[in-house]
Amino acid sequence: MKINPLAIINIIGILLFINAGLMLSCLPMAWYDGESTLEAWLSAVGLSIGIGALCYFSTFKHPQHRSVRKRDGYIIVTMSWFVMAFSGTLPYVLSGSIPHYTDAFFESISGFTTTGATILDDIESLPRSILLWRSLTQWVGGLGFIVLVISILPYLGIGGMQLFLAEVPGITADKLKPRIQDTAKRLWLLYIALTLAEAVLLRIGGMGWFDAVNHSFTTLSTGGFSTKQDSIAAFDSHYMEYVISTFMFIGGTSFVLLYLLAKGKFHRLFQNEEFRAYAGIIATCTAIVSLALIFQNHYSLENAFRKSLFQVLALCTGTGYATADFTHWGGALSIIFFTLMFVGGCAGSTTGSVKVVRHLIIAKNSVLEFRRQLHLSAIIPVRVNGKAVPHDVTRNILAFVIIYLTIFGVCSVLLTFMGADGYTAMGSVASAIGNVGPGLGATGPSETYAAIPTLGKWMLGFLMVVGRLEIFTVLIIFSPYFWRSN
Repeated sequence: MKINPLAIINIIGILLFINAGLMLSCLPMAWYDGESTLEAWLSAVGLSIGIGALCYFSTFKHPQHRSVRKRDGYIIVTMSWFVMAFSGTLPYVLSGSIPHYTDAFFESISGFTTTGATILDDIESLPRSILLWRSLTQWVGGLGFIVLVISILPYLGIGGMQLFLAEVPGITADKLKPRIQDTAKRLWLLYIALTLAEAVLLRIGGMGWFDAVNHSFTTLSTGGFSTKQDSIAAFDSHYMEYVISTFMFIGGTSFVLLYLLAKGKFHRLFQNEEFRAYAGIIATCTAIVSLALIFQNHYSLENAFRKSLFQVLALCTGTGYATADFTHWGGALSIIFFTLMFVGGCAGSTTGSVKVVRHLIIAKNSVLEFRRQLHLSAIIPVRVNGKAVPHDVTRNILAFVIIYLTIFGVCSVLLTFMGADGYTAMGSVASAIGNVGPGLGATGPSETYAAIPTLGKWMLGFLMVVGRLEIFTVLIIFSPYFWRSN
């Protein structure tokens, strides 16, 4: 089956139109504040529209542009994140907010993949329109550009199922409605409603509307970009920490389950084994860290619980906000937080990393392996939510984890060759591929990625996309088999 370049170029054009629309939404802020960035915004919008128009109108008359095959879907999804990231650098570079292109690309790809790693060391000095742009990239990237696009593709006569399967490469691609565009619309409506709810709650707590909207964008998307250099700690509000903790937890929950919950099917939430495991991991780690803070660091009970819950959620869901620097809490707790970078939230959530359901299936399969050793002829399948997990799914998960850890190990070594110390290298690579944000050492919660070498930033940016698309979607296009015609 040959690749259809016309379909790929056509959809890339549509994505650039969308990116231009997002940039246009930042123009009123620049105009209202009387920023000097207005000309830069107009140039960025013009370039995105111009390139998008060239891609779209040079292909839309050809009948082949409507035919999106499975292989085309993989290429489109992978290319889209890089194209959007390169386009997303325009406001940073043209406005002079981030003059160096490598840094601008790193900030852009970190935003769209909801990683939240930043090279900025004086965020408050940036124009508000640029801060809004940073937040918007994470909000749109949270649920995924392709899920947004397949909402309108049917109206253009283009099928979107191939893109949905490539963008949501988890264990199952649950469809809430028979038609994929209906699924995308309902997911986005739920996403918007939850974003508005958080913004209102933060405003009630005393946060200004600008900060409230920006933080609601980057919380539910589990992105973690803040309008403050000190992140959430800058607001010094217990109420805001609990609100944001709640929505980080929601962001780590499957949106399929959230949709069912919104329809009143509460039992589906608590019957779900992955959700129970996810909640159990959060509760257990919070309890352990809280006790350590109380007895070793002499925190009060409420302060220990609040700080622990917030940091555990920020690392487990990959949101990456900070109200404290966990690397100062002792080596044992640092190991716990480092381990959380490999956990992630539920499948079908906005989080990155391995995902809880994969850990759950591996754990169950490992326990069942003891029974299989005693009963060699017995067929004992892994069951999740009462259903047998097909053997090929289990095999896929084991391969995923092995490749994930291999990439982590190899890239950590490579980053040390580029000049980073081992502690920083491991934390930065784990953070990038897990879409977490803060790392360890020189890239910890109180630091930025500015000191990472140029080549290291490009490598970490690539890992962010690999992690966001769960490895196989990206790496498969580098295999010789993918490019064979049959």
